[in-house]
Amino acid sequence: MGKLSILVFLLFLAALGFFSLENQEMITVKVPFGSLYTIPKVVLILLSTIAGALVVLAIFFIRDTKRIIDNLQYQKRQKREAKIDAYYSKALNALLGNKQEDAKEALTEILKEEPEHVDALLRLGDIALDNDEYAVALEYYKKAKDIGPTNLRALLSMEKVMERMMRDGDALRYLEDILDIDAENLTALYRKRALLEKKEKWDDLLSLQKSIIRLVNNDKDRMQEEARLLGYKYEYARASLESGNLEKAEKAFRTLLKMDCTFLPAYLGVTEVMISNGETEEAINFLEKSYEQLNSMLLLARLEDLLISVGEPGRLIRFYRNAIARTPEDNRLKFLLGKLYYRLEMVDDAIDTLNVIDTGSFSPHEFYSLRGELYMKRSQVSKALEELRKACSIKQASLLPYCCSQCGYRSTDWSGRCPQCNEWNTFRLDLYGTCEA
Repeated sequence: MGKLSILVFLLFLAALGFFSLENQEMITVKVPFGSLYTIPKVVLILLSTIAGALVVLAIFFIRDTKRIIDNLQYQKRQKREAKIDAYYSKALNALLGNKQEDAKEALTEILKEEPEHVDALLRLGDIALDNDEYAVALEYYKKAKDIGPTNLRALLSMEKVMERMMRDGDALRYLEDILDIDAENLTALYRKRALLEKKEKWDDLLSLQKSIIRLVNNDKDRMQEEARLLGYKYEYARASLESGNLEKAEKAFRTLLKMDCTFLPAYLGVTEVMISNGETEEAINFLEKSYEQLNSMLLLARLEDLLISVGEPGRLIRFYRNAIARTPEDNRLKFLLGKLYYRLEMVDDAIDTLNVIDTGSFSPHEFYSLRGELYMKRSQVSKALEELRKACSIKQASLLPYCCSQCGYRSTDWSGRCPQCNEWNTFRLDLYGTCEA
């Protein structure tokens, strides 16, 4: 005991002794539910002081004991967390090294220490999914979801399992759950879009795509999403046309042209609607006017097929000649007119038209092949062989008429959407045979 403590204790005893001299009378104290006791007043004061001291001592003892217990628990928790962190770090390193078994072992150890470790459950689910163990993966993801019902990562993982299992309906249900929690979750919106596109739900896709456009902040991404909206609008119109709903199809195609006047599939769509309605003359006039506005070989090719099918090749020849008169330097028009003459068995006109083409700037494989065939029809074998030799000298395959300007995909059939890159409005006539992405 320190000197100051001894001094304080002596002062307390002195004060108590002085107080007892001045208060020597007796007082009666009744204990509740007990007897009466007569004791000196100073004894009562002393007992009260001792009782108060004991209460304070008990409070301090409880506080210090609790602090010791809390410290022990904190140290134990720290050790467990450090152990879990070590296992988790080991698991991540194993995953980076493509050692899934080691990662799985470390993650399992984590769950022994902490059964509700969400990240470990999700990682184990990912490992199972990579190995096509869908039931196991789904079990881990469900445990993670049960721990945190609003855990978006768990819900997205469960959606992925459903998609891999070809259960698109369940996948959409999980995506709806995610969007109920976070209506602006772009990952969920993109996945929902892919599923709706797979199901060809074009009407639903239109409203969904508008929501995505509102959420995209990057200008470049917004332009891409707006282009995709045009594509979905086209698919909606095309599906309406194929189902015989001509009024709805025409309205959608014309809306597309207002949104983007360079969207060529919409022009062809309007043409097909007119033909289906028996408005062939209106369709021809529409294509002629559209070609004059856009100078598109694609529209010209459709106009040629339409005029030939209705038995008006003379009108088509006049159209070609007028177009060539407006742009005499356009070798494509001369080549197409030459092909038309060949198609109509007008051999002399075909040769005369092809011979004025500048082969220094326009000499595709089919150009020489066509001239060779024309000379054969004239029985000019030597000239025909010369043209065919030129065609054979060109190191390329036979000319394919359509090419995707986005990815370079080639096809003999036109499509509003490229089957390789899935972009719309990219097919072009590849007259030069040099189409590149």
